[in-house]
Amino acid sequence: MAMTQQQRDERMTERRRKAGEEELRFRVRAGTKQALTELMAWAEIEEMGEALTLMIHHLHGLGPDRALPLLAVPRHEITVSPVVARKLELAYQREALRIGQDG
Repeated sequence: MAMTQQQRDERMTERRRKAGEEELRFRVRAGTKQALTELMAWAEIEEMGEALTLMIHHLHGLGPDRALPLLAVPRHEITVSPVVARKLELAYQREALRIGQDG
């Protein structure tokens, strides 16, 4: 006799429990989704979960010395040109004078 949908669901739930599977969910922005989509296309992978699992295991396989640089968070460096620095300094001085006159 064929199993009902509920029986199939229960069987799958039990298999996942025995295997120690855990569902992970996270939100991504459009750029991250696009990058993952492109990676999947390059590798001809159709399932996001499969692509993420492979990436995690391959990255882990690199070891800490080679994997950590790939996990470094990019930081933006702000450089203020001398012209802008001078304008900010002048604006600061004008504001200081204005505050001194108000007091």
